[in-house]
Amino acid sequence: MSGAALGIEIVVVFFLALFLLHRYGDFRRQQRMVLFGTLLAWYLCFLIVFILPLDVTTTIYKQCKIDHGEHEAVSNQTSPNSSIPPTKSVPTVCHKPWSYIPDGIMPVFWRVVYWTSQCLTWLLLPFMQSYARSGGFSMTGKIKTALIENAIYYGTYLLIFGSLLIYVAVHPKLRLSWYELQTIGITAANTWGLFLLVLLLGYGLVEIPRSYWNAARRGYLLDKTYFKAAKLMTEKADAEENLEDVMEEVRKVSESIKYNHPLRKYIDTILRKCPADYQEKMGRNMDDYEDYDDKRNTYPSEKSLAKLHKQVIYAVQRHNRTQVQWRNLLEQAFHLEDVSKNETSTSRTFVRSFPSPEQRSWVSKIFYTPTVEWYWECLLRQWFYRVLAVVLSLFSVAVVWSECTFFSTQPVLSLFAVFIQLAERDYNYLYIEMACFITIFFLCTCVYSTVFRIRVFNYYYLASHHQTDAYSLQFSGMLFCRLTPPLCLNFLGLIHMDSAISHQDKEQTAYTSIMGSMRVLSFIADGFYIYYPMLIVLLCIATYFSLGTRCLNLLGFQQFVGDNDMTSDLIDEGKELIRREKRKRQRVEDGENRRREWRERYGNHREDYPARNRNTYSELKESSNPDAASTNRQGKYSWSSTRPERDRQELLQDVEPLDFNGDTILDDPMESETGRHSGGRYLSMSSSQSRIFDDV
Repeated sequence: MSGAALGIEIVVVFFLALFLLHRYGDFRRQQRMVLFGTLLAWYLCFLIVFILPLDVTTTIYKQCKIDHGEHEAVSNQTSPNSSIPPTKSVPTVCHKPWSYIPDGIMPVFWRVVYWTSQCLTWLLLPFMQSYARSGGFSMTGKIKTALIENAIYYGTYLLIFGSLLIYVAVHPKLRLSWYELQTIGITAANTWGLFLLVLLLGYGLVEIPRSYWNAARRGYLLDKTYFKAAKLMTEKADAEENLEDVMEEVRKVSESIKYNHPLRKYIDTILRKCPADYQEKMGRNMDDYEDYDDKRNTYPSEKSLAKLHKQVIYAVQRHNRTQVQWRNLLEQAFHLEDVSKNETSTSRTFVRSFPSPEQRSWVSKIFYTPTVEWYWECLLRQWFYRVLAVVLSLFSVAVVWSECTFFSTQPVLSLFAVFIQLAERDYNYLYIEMACFITIFFLCTCVYSTVFRIRVFNYYYLASHHQTDAYSLQFSGMLFCRLTPPLCLNFLGLIHMDSAISHQDKEQTAYTSIMGSMRVLSFIADGFYIYYPMLIVLLCIATYFSLGTRCLNLLGFQQFVGDNDMTSDLIDEGKELIRREKRKRQRVEDGENRRREWRERYGNHREDYPARNRNTYSELKESSNPDAASTNRQGKYSWSSTRPERDRQELLQDVEPLDFNGDTILDDPMESETGRHSGGRYLSMSSSQSRIFDDV
C-alpha cells in the first residue's frame, strides 16, 4: 500500500472537483480557460484538505521511529568500568500506517500544489476575472484594463512583502538569502489569508449551527423565506430596469452607427453579449443600408463603447443571477408551504402543489415514495436538524477553546491536540486521519459558507444546475486558494504539529517544511499567529447576539430581525408575492390542462374536418369570451405598462383576473409607459403571429 492511498485520493479528488464544477458551471457555454482555471483551483484546494491527514499520520510514524531509535541507543550504552554486559531493551514496535507515503514524495507534492495554487490566486485568476469582464475590444485593451483593476491586489501584496523584507534587512542577526526571501513571501500570503480567515471563521462557527437549528422551526424558516422574497423582488426589479436602460442605450448607439462605419464591428460585439430577445429586436436590416456622414452626426468614441460594453456584461450578469435566485426561492417557498400543509395530513402521503422542476431518477421513484417523503419532511427532518445543530455547536465550542489555548503545550489544553495524542499512543492511524479530515472539513465549511452568506458578498453567487457565471466561479477558486493554506497551517497548530507555534523539537510534517521556518519573522510567529486567532471569541459573541445584523438594520439595510416592524412588513409583502406567483403558476397549469382536454376532444375530428372545426372553435371562442376580440384589438394598438408596474398594481389592488389573454400582455422589455421607441432602421420589424391556442 506504499503510496497507493496517495494515488487513489488524487484520482478521487479530481473527479469530485469535476463533478462540482459540472453542477455549478456550464461546460457548453462558458469559456474553456475559465473552466480549466476554476477546476485547477478547486482541485488543488481539495487536495490539500484530503492529503494533509496522510501527511500527519506519516509524520507520526517517523517520529515514533526516531523516539524508539534514541531509546534503543541509550539503553545500549554501558559504563566503561562496568563488567556487566549491555542489555538490549525490547523496543516498542512502530506500526506502519496503511496510508504510509515514502520519503521524498510529500515535499515535492506540496511544493507543486502550493506554488501552483499561489500563482493561480495572486496572478492568473484575478487577471482572468478582469480580462473576462473588461469592455475592451482588443486583447491589448483588455490586458491593460485587467492590470489596472488588479493594481490594488498586487499593491497590497507588495506592501506586506516589502515591509517584511525591510524588517529582515535591518535586523542585525538575520541574513537575507533565497530561502528567507521565500519564507517572507509565504508568510505575507499566509498573514493576509489568516487575517480574513479569522473574521469569516468567527461568523461561521455560530451561524452554521444556528442555521440548522432554525431550519427545524417551520414558521421561522417560512417567514425568513418570505422576507428574502420581498428583498429579492426589489433587487430583481432593479436589475430588470437597469438592463432595459442599458439596452436602450445600446439601441440608440446601434441606430446611429451604420453598417459601414469603422466602429460598427464594436457594436456587433456588444450586440452578441445582449440577451437573445434583445438581439432579435435590435438586429440589423441587411436589406436597407445607409452610408454614414461624419459631418452631420456625432459618433461615440471607442472608449465610450468599451464602457458601454462593460455595462452590458454587468447588467446581463446581474439580471441572469437575480432570475436564477428568484426561481430557486420560489421553489423553496412552495416546498415549505407544502410541508406546512402536509403536516396535518391523515393519509401520511406527501402531496405537492406543483410537480418538481427536476426530473426524478428511477432510484428516487422506487425508494423515495410520497409516504417516505412525508415521514422525512414532516417528522424526521426537524429532529435530524436539531441533533445536527447540537453536534455542530459542540464542535464550534471545541474550535473556539482550542484556538485560544493551542499555544499551551504543558499542559496540553487544545482539545484536538489531546485527541490526536491519545490516538497516537495506540497507533490508531485510521482514527487520526478521520479526525483530521472532519476537523479540516468543518473549518472549511465555516469559512467558505460565510463568504456566500454575508450580504456584501452577494454579488458572487454559486447557483447549482449550471447557473453560476464565470466571474463567480473564478472568485470562488481564487478565494479557496488564498484561505486553504493558512487554514491548514492553523489546524496543524491546533494539534501541535507546527514547531513554530508549539516550540517542540519534533518531526515536522512535509507541509510545514514547505512553509519554511516562521522563526525568521519572530514577531509574527510568536505574536500574530498566536494571539490574533483569539479574536474569534469576540466575533462569536457578536455573531451570537446578531450585533452586525442589528447595526446594518439601523443603517437602513433591511435585515431579518424578528422584533422589528420593517421585518414584519417585508414578511407580509413577501407572502403576498409568493401567493401571487402561485396563482400565476396555477393559471398556467389550468390553461395547459384546458388545451390538453381540447386536443383530446377535438383533435381527431380536426384532422378529418378542418374547416368544420375552425368554425366550431370560433363559436366556442365567441361564446366563452365575447369581449376577447375587442380586448385583443385594444391590447395590440395601445401601450402597455412594464411588467414590474403591472405586478405592483396587481399586488396593491389584489386583483385576480379570471383569464389571461396572450395578446394583452406584452413581454416586450423595450417598451414602457414612457413610450420608448421599439423600432428603428436596424431593428426587426416583423410582428409575431398569434397561435391557435392563445385564447383557450
